[in-house]
Order: sequence, then structure tokens, then C-alpha cells
Amino acid sequence: MREALELARSAALAGEVPVGALVVQGERVIGRGANRPIGSCDPTAHAEIVALRDAARHLGDYRLGGTTLYVTLEPCIMCAAALVHARIDRVVFGAWDPKAGGAGSIADVFNIRELNHRVDVFGGVLADECGTLLSDFFRARRS
Repeated sequence: MREALELARSAALAGEVPVGALVVQGERVIGRGANRPIGSCDPTAHAEIVALRDAARHLGDYRLGGTTLYVTLEPCIMCAAALVHARIDRVVFGAWDPKAGGAGSIADVFNIRELNHRVDVFGGVLADECGTLLSDFFRARRS
């Protein structure tokens, strides 16, 4: 999660909402992502999606079974669905997102029984640090 926080900080420096994500297989990072929808003019370029794309290129496969995604903010509904489709085994996130969270805050995509894959989800890791990074970013933009 500390490396994901560094990626989030790099997103903030680029003027993006500070969210960072890593895909890990065993002890090895196989995908990295930081938010970049503004800079790439791509509404899907959330940190999780960028990390999934990087990991899929690394493995040469769009299915990422046997991996864990670490992300500084609870995935939104779009990202949660992408994580299910990518067959990620586990998601570990930092801050909860009461306005857009798809892992329980406004919806729980990971517990839709009809979906064909289950993702183990654990939230709140370094939540204060992840949340402070986001709060500070938005406070600075408002002033």
C-alpha cells in the first residue's frame, strides 16, 4: 500500500485525483497505475484500470487470477466490475469512498451472486493516510 500511495502522490502532482494502484502476483508487482483520466482524456483511466492494463500486458493475458490489487481508495462501480472480469483474487484498499465506492459504500459489486467470479475484499488499510492525501488534494483545489 505504501507504493500505491507513492503512485497516488504522483497523480496529484500531475493534477489528477490522487489514487494509486498495484497488481501483485506473489511478491512481485506486475502492474502499476495512477489516476490519469484528465491527462489522457479517458474517463476509464482510473488507477485500477491503468494497473490492470499494465498487469495484463505483463502477463500477456487479460485474466489475472492469482493476483491481488492494492489501491488507495475504494474502487468505484466501474473498477469493481473490471476487477471481477479480470479474475483478480483479492482487493485491498485504503480509504472508503462514501460518494462512489463499489465495495460497499454505495454498492457492493463484489457480492453480486450472479457474477461468475468472487473477489476477496479488505478495506481500511492505511485508511487515514490515504484519506488525508485525498482531503488535502481537494482542500488545495478549493482554495
